[in-house]
Amino acid sequence: MFLVSGCGGPSAPIQPFAQNPFYWSYDGRPVLLIGGSVEDNLFQITGIEEQLDLLQSVGGNYVRCTMSSRDKGNVWPFQKDPATGLYDLDEPNPEYWSRFSRFLELTARGNIFVQIELWATFDYYRDVWDVNPFNPKNNINYSAAESGLPTRVTTHPTRTENPFFRSVPAEDDNTIVLQYQEQFVNQLLSYSLEYGHVLYCMDNETSVTPEWGAYWASFVRNRAAEEGVTVQTTEMWDPWDLSHPMHDNTFDHPELYTFVDISQNNHQRGQTHWDNAQAQRQRVIDSGDIRPLNNVKVYGADTGRYGTDRDGIERMWRNMFGGLAATRFHRPTSGLGLNATAQANIRSLRMITDSVNVFQAGPHNDLLSQRADNEAYCMAVPGRSYAIFFPEGGDVWLDVSGTGPEARLVIQWLDIPASQWQEATETEGDSRIRLQAPARGFWAVKIRAVQ
Repeated sequence: MFLVSGCGGPSAPIQPFAQNPFYWSYDGRPVLLIGGSVEDNLFQITGIEEQLDLLQSVGGNYVRCTMSSRDKGNVWPFQKDPATGLYDLDEPNPEYWSRFSRFLELTARGNIFVQIELWATFDYYRDVWDVNPFNPKNNINYSAAESGLPTRVTTHPTRTENPFFRSVPAEDDNTIVLQYQEQFVNQLLSYSLEYGHVLYCMDNETSVTPEWGAYWASFVRNRAAEEGVTVQTTEMWDPWDLSHPMHDNTFDHPELYTFVDISQNNHQRGQTHWDNAQAQRQRVIDSGDIRPLNNVKVYGADTGRYGTDRDGIERMWRNMFGGLAATRFHRPTSGLGLNATAQANIRSLRMITDSVNVFQAGPHNDLLSQRADNEAYCMAVPGRSYAIFFPEGGDVWLDVSGTGPEARLVIQWLDIPASQWQEATETEGDSRIRLQAPARGFWAVKIRAVQ
């Protein structure tokens, strides 16, 4: 039985929306996921209630949950043996799991959707591996010789030099390590499978072989089936180019991965960012097995290395106007998190998507003319409603011929940074209309046909 909004009533868990499986549904109703947060492993932070309340207050409903312990103030999932000061992988740490349980309860109560990453890749390399309980020098359960695990891994995760990620039967078949890995995931699932608002991603930015992710996706799905519940699974690959063969392992296996996380595309900029996502969206259409495309982290902040504030804002809006199911500002310093700028954009995104039926709409840049690269992006239910995003003002023509010659068009502009609608205007229906943003900067406009 799933928990909904803090009560014990049954519901349909999060799953692809039957009428348009590019999007999610929950409790039988379609839902658009928009988010941002100060941290990735929110269950570990202080002030979690305030963070979730703030997100909800601006219209957000989507957070990321890496099962990570690498930040100051975090705790690890295992108890330390008081006699040796070493971790005991057979003894769960009550504080860690209490934090996780409370996080799941709070997000369920607020109808805030959670995308969990089972294996926080960067916790298993370099300085964090040095203190990680799975490191053989830090636990009482196995030695380096017994486990085959190194006590030091000094390279970046893209080098994949930690055999921790090769324990599965199809690779090293390291049963000594795998039993403790399974024990950890089983402990996690003993909490999360009680809830229907959780999505499951196997890794963060992984570069390992597909056998690893496939094993854990199957493990999660089988465990859920034993409990009589349905879960949604994906993998997150490291390459920034969505056409890289590593991403094929997700796109080409819908029987294993029921949605696709394309967060790494959010390293791309401008028109390329849109074009790459749309190419993969079309790939899903062509496959005949349509699934949601999620963006659990949108890079871009003046404080980081992966683009500016402007890049982050544009990426969020292009994701939503591009027919993608979920988008979330990455945590600082690489993203805007849930700062004032992020709050304004989440609020404005919700304002525009609430006024256009996104679950019936789709990306329709084909309806725009006299458009420069990255000037404007359109989603529409042709003949009924349209919305256009302008990253820096602009002036384009919109084909509205589908509305019919007798239609009146109600046009209303949204000042995105201020989250304010301008006064609506009307014009007669025609084959096309000109739309010129009121000023430079971030704007959106909605057009509704009235017969």
